[in-house]
Amino acid sequence: MVDLSGIAFCFPGQGSIEAGMGLEIAEASAAAREVFASGSEASGLDLERLCFAADQEELVDTAIQQPALVATSLAFLEAVKERLGIVPDFVVGHSVGEFAALAAADSMSIKDAIALVRERGMAMAEAARQKPGSMAAILGLEDEVVEQLCRKILGVWPANYNCPGQIVVSGEHDAVDECIELAQEAGARRAVKLKVSGAFHSPLVARAAERLRPAVERVNFKEPVAPFMSTVTARLESAQRVAPLLVDQLTAPVRFTQAARELMNKGVHTFVEVGPGNVLSGLVKRIDRTAKAISVNSLAALDKLPEALNES
Repeated sequence: MVDLSGIAFCFPGQGSIEAGMGLEIAEASAAAREVFASGSEASGLDLERLCFAADQEELVDTAIQQPALVATSLAFLEAVKERLGIVPDFVVGHSVGEFAALAAADSMSIKDAIALVRERGMAMAEAARQKPGSMAAILGLEDEVVEQLCRKILGVWPANYNCPGQIVVSGEHDAVDECIELAQEAGARRAVKLKVSGAFHSPLVARAAERLRPAVERVNFKEPVAPFMSTVTARLESAQRVAPLLVDQLTAPVRFTQAARELMNKGVHTFVEVGPGNVLSGLVKRIDRTAKAISVNSLAALDKLPEALNES
């Protein structure tokens, strides 16, 4: 018998895509395959082709990557439910992963989640074209040091609090370049630009938030059946707060470090990352080495999940 006390399912954000990421799970699970079929209808994209056969280059496009990633994460989730009947105590998502988290908690339907992230991706891509910018990862500095650098430089902001010693900054090209230079002078182990198309999670993409708002407000969010930990506020949030937070999320920093710590304070000892890659599992271990982190990103990992949970 699997003891599910203190388990959070977490859902990855952009950058966790892999070519062919949905094929294996769709072939093994009818419930997973249905996610891609219904998601294609909701998004107007051929998610089966994109998630089963498209190459990495095609998936890099923000407007395509977001629905493809969320669909694949939810396909893995449906396979977990279909095969194992396992549900989480809490849910949390990194950036676009919050949409998967909310669908996992039955706060909205899978179709609504994938339709929203398609609109979100297009809105972000358009905003990035209108106000170009970039992002950079700063490794090896205290959060407060990076925050001080951002306050010194006009046009750059903290964007992702991923784990202690790893912050992503976002802003205008020149401002991000200056932040990289100053971070290196301050002793950063590494400071490098990311391969992204815009200054996401910063005020530069405010137009994306305004475009997304009407679509989000049309959704009737239900109270999450598994408490939803927001990475905007690092607090558990109710259904009435979901819509404004999904809009605010586009320009606000992702506080994954703070959200994970708050979940740990609430008794979470095991984080199950559902979807492609293992980025969040790695971050969790850097936030707290005593936490258990499990990645469900393949059929083999799905089959081993009950055993892994019993060991936690």
